[in-house]
Amino acid sequence: MTRPNRDPGLDTLLGLHGDTLFVDDAGHWVKFVAVRTEPTPERPHGLRYSLTLHAPDGSRLVGFDNAHPVRERRGPGGRRRTEHDHRHRLRAVRPYEYEDAAALLEDFWKEVDRVLRKRGSIP
Repeated sequence: MTRPNRDPGLDTLLGLHGDTLFVDDAGHWVKFVAVRTEPTPERPHGLRYSLTLHAPDGSRLVGFDNAHPVRERRGPGGRRRTEHDHRHRLRAVRPYEYEDAAALLEDFWKEVDRVLRKRGSIP
């Protein structure tokens, strides 16, 4: 009997759903949303997620998510795409190639570390 491929980090990601964690003494915090959904063309992995890093004032510094449509082009003539995986760094939005939950968590924490180092919050 063959078992279907199991995403090894999925239980970890789903277990973080609803958690908010402070990540340094300056007051930066991260928030996790991760919910199983029916697979769709926009979410073939069957997961709705949003992983975000926030400054002490609450502004979002980093985000990895698939929770909303993203404009293909800037400006009033920019068309909206359907929901898909992407990442935010301040105001910039870039596509994100979802591989699996473990890679998503690793990519998110790497970006969190990069931003906190740049802000002088961690060595």
